[in-house]
Amino acid sequence: MTDQTPRTYPQGVPSWIDARQPDPDAAQAFYGGLFGWDFEERLPPGVPGSYRIVSVDGREVGAIASSEDPATWTTYIAVDDADTVAARVVELGGSAAAPEDAGPGGAAGRSVDCVDPRGAAFGLWQARARLGAQHINAPGGWVFSDLRSTEPEQAFSFYQRLFGWQVSNVQEGPSAMVRLPGYGDHLAATSDPDIRERQVGAPEGFADVVGALARSDSGPDDWHVSFSVADRDDAAAVAERLGGTVLGTWEGFWTRAAELRDPQGATFRVTQFAPGSD
Repeated sequence: MTDQTPRTYPQGVPSWIDARQPDPDAAQAFYGGLFGWDFEERLPPGVPGSYRIVSVDGREVGAIASSEDPATWTTYIAVDDADTVAARVVELGGSAAAPEDAGPGGAAGRSVDCVDPRGAAFGLWQARARLGAQHINAPGGWVFSDLRSTEPEQAFSFYQRLFGWQVSNVQEGPSAMVRLPGYGDHLAATSDPDIRERQVGAPEGFADVVGALARSDSGPDDWHVSFSVADRDDAAAVAERLGGTVLGTWEGFWTRAAELRDPQGATFRVTQFAPGSD
């Protein structure tokens, strides 16, 4: 087993992201310049719109999709059965669109657009051929997603009932880590056999972390994505040169981060791994 073993995501783990953008060409120019991403169009010729898979060194990060709605990043959570979990979302007070197959004959997977009871949009992803993000926690890769809310405890209760999430006692910057018990065991048995040795000395349950929960000073609630960079300040400067906006910076114990907005209005975060930075 090597670091090239495909990463799989059990139910309840955020597994995929895409940016929905009014102008996907402009989005490709911005994010390609910022992160060095490669892009591959996956919609057949003649089909309206665009869905471009993003990768680094052949390993998928997420996608850029065309949309008539305002630009935003969407986080998808892995599920075993998209239809069953979508029904549960509705039972718990959220809303869910009709499930849709992705790829020819649904070969890539099955997705559902959902909104939680407080208005935060997210997706469900039932993986088939597209297992989920493969380039993660490395420059240009997805790190994790935060649920941001003016009432985080109330917002979190929905996901706790839906997926069995727990709030960890680990805090990083403005966010508390969210864990799914057993996820570290899954990684150790599949794509990351050295995770326990590598995380010796880490807080209990750290290998089970799947996301974060943050208090927001203003609404609406949303899901917010973070990407790894080698140097926060360099990345922020590049983003500005490409037409983006730096909204703020902060330092946690493990990371130095910057909040950014892309030229079409989608917000996201870049993080530099820097232990002891605060």
